[in-house]
Amino acid sequence: MAILSVGRRAVIAGAAGTMAAPGLLRAQGATGAPVRIGELNSYARMAAFAVPYRNAMQLAQDAINAAGGVMGGRRLEFVFRDDGSTPGDAVRVAEELLTRENVAFLAGTFLSNVGLAVADLANQRKRLFLATEPLTDALTMAQGNRYTFRVRPGTYMQTKMLVEAIRGRQQKRWALVNPNYEYGQSAAAVFKRLITEAIPGAEIVTEQFPALGRVDAGATVGALLQSRPDAIFNSLFGPDLTAFVREGNTRGLFERRLVVSLLTGEPEYLIPLGDETPEGWIVTGYPPEQAPAGPHKDFVDAYTRRFNETPRKGSILGYVTVQIIANLLNKVGDLDNEKLIDGLSDLSTDTIVGPVAMRGLDHQGTLGTWVGETTLRGRNGAMRNAVYQDGARYLIPEAEVRAARRSA
Repeated sequence: MAILSVGRRAVIAGAAGTMAAPGLLRAQGATGAPVRIGELNSYARMAAFAVPYRNAMQLAQDAINAAGGVMGGRRLEFVFRDDGSTPGDAVRVAEELLTRENVAFLAGTFLSNVGLAVADLANQRKRLFLATEPLTDALTMAQGNRYTFRVRPGTYMQTKMLVEAIRGRQQKRWALVNPNYEYGQSAAAVFKRLITEAIPGAEIVTEQFPALGRVDAGATVGALLQSRPDAIFNSLFGPDLTAFVREGNTRGLFERRLVVSLLTGEPEYLIPLGDETPEGWIVTGYPPEQAPAGPHKDFVDAYTRRFNETPRKGSILGYVTVQIIANLLNKVGDLDNEKLIDGLSDLSTDTIVGPVAMRGLDHQGTLGTWVGETTLRGRNGAMRNAVYQDGARYLIPEAEVRAARRSA
């Protein structure tokens, strides 16, 4: 399923203007009982990412319904709920979606520990869970299960993209700073594993694990300066990242040091940095202004018209997720859970950023991300030299997946 070009083959739904998708019915609107999908996410705590993500899901939902819906003419309907940003709250919300709201299956979550909790529930209840944002590799490896799939490239995939971007550099002494929960611990472990392959002789001189959402930027920066590293690997995000960058800029931490940073190039985190954005960090992210002509640019234009702002990285993920779901429903033509699981395994979907497949072996999607460098444009942070990296090139090796899932 791919987006039709705006201006040539667009469907305009009221004043908002939403894009239709081929492979769907060409009726004026979908009819019949809606197909309800339960979506839970950290809309309050992680609003910078989750709200643009939800906006794009609604944009895609409206386009699909305007074009005739799914499964022969049924409306697609997402039931959005906040997951509370804790495992316990998320499991309770997921249960309510399955029982009270009678959704066909679950999608969403942001934080890795929350995603793992919902994945465990999905396994117990034997219900499909399409995890969208959690990055921990445990979700598809040691704690993976038949009923859980992930769309976004995981920690291993994105870290490998960054390590490949610095292959052959001369910096040997590395400092690591990562949030002290599942995602940050996973990021640190993957980086330590991969860095010596890319830079022989590289060593880790210090590791800092500040509490998620409560970084003591002064103490963290002080510890990094004391270790005198040549380079820094960082995976902080949100307000923690902003505080870290501000303190690091003030104390000269980033001067003449290579910094490699997960997620920092995403508009969700660049925008708050503003004119404090450091120059030349090698990052994963998303540059909406560089979208090539075609489905991706059409999406950027339509999103901007409807929400009066450019899309964020979460927006890409939200739209692609709905494209995958619609493709799955149309292919299977049935809401039987086991049929949906079988249909999603190795399913390939044409999306606004190109083909995305769900590898049957570990249920990991091949959606990629952009790798480039941070820069200032006026008083705003941006990415330069950004290149989209296809996630299919960075999947965890099959032998490792089999060993991890077999031992789980």
